[in-house]
Amino acid sequence: MLSDCHMHTRFSLDSDAEPEEMIKSGIEKGLDAVCITDHEDHDYISEGNEWTFDVEQYFACMSELREKYCGRIPVRIGAEIGLQPHLREYYRNYVRQKPFDFVIGSVHLIKSRDPYYKEFFEERSDAAAYEETFEETYENIRNVEDFDVLGHLDYVTRYGRHRAEEYSYARFSDLIDQILKYLIEHGKGIELNTAGLKYGLPYAHPHTDVLKRYRELGGEIITVGADAHKPEHVAYDFHKVPEILKSCGFRYYTEFVQRKTLFKKL
Repeated sequence: MLSDCHMHTRFSLDSDAEPEEMIKSGIEKGLDAVCITDHEDHDYISEGNEWTFDVEQYFACMSELREKYCGRIPVRIGAEIGLQPHLREYYRNYVRQKPFDFVIGSVHLIKSRDPYYKEFFEERSDAAAYEETFEETYENIRNVEDFDVLGHLDYVTRYGRHRAEEYSYARFSDLIDQILKYLIEHGKGIELNTAGLKYGLPYAHPHTDVLKRYRELGGEIITVGADAHKPEHVAYDFHKVPEILKSCGFRYYTEFVQRKTLFKKL
């Protein structure tokens, strides 16, 4: 079975889930391990709240649960950091203050605006928004170093007015290749995020053509996560994952323990 390396709990603004319930769901679904990766989106404020959590409380809670479920399922402690070009020093200090197992670097804001909100697409076509997102993603990964994998690479396509209609790897290949090559050259990976399927897209994030290209370019580090915010969404559609990865040229997937890669055969 696989490990779910991307999930959120009540430590994230967009989840009410108890960490223990997410762990129990992972056990019920026969996972090899779980990694909880709550949002640390510094300098992102919505409705008066910043997308951050108290790291001391977080580690106290997760460490207790890791001990409680020792022998039943490995519980790993991670974070999903929101990449913005000016946050290089903030995240460098942040990830070094505690012994995180895994850090996802994700792009949730484009020029300080979240494409989750429909207003983002009222000012531009879907294709223009996607192009701007990939440009911003490249700028982010060049400026913020302290993450292990890039999260949900084509996340923005969930929210476009026409969603996948104006998106393909071929259409944005120059920008996407730039991102993939930089990640590979700097020892970082990507994730296969099944939330794309949950949101009704015909692909997980990123699109299979992007996964194939990543592998062609020599990319090997790929984690798997459902981006669950509720226990019922842990390991969402994971039965599809081995075939997706194998069809794209992968024979292994990756977990992280103490920020070090662990390759697991599919």
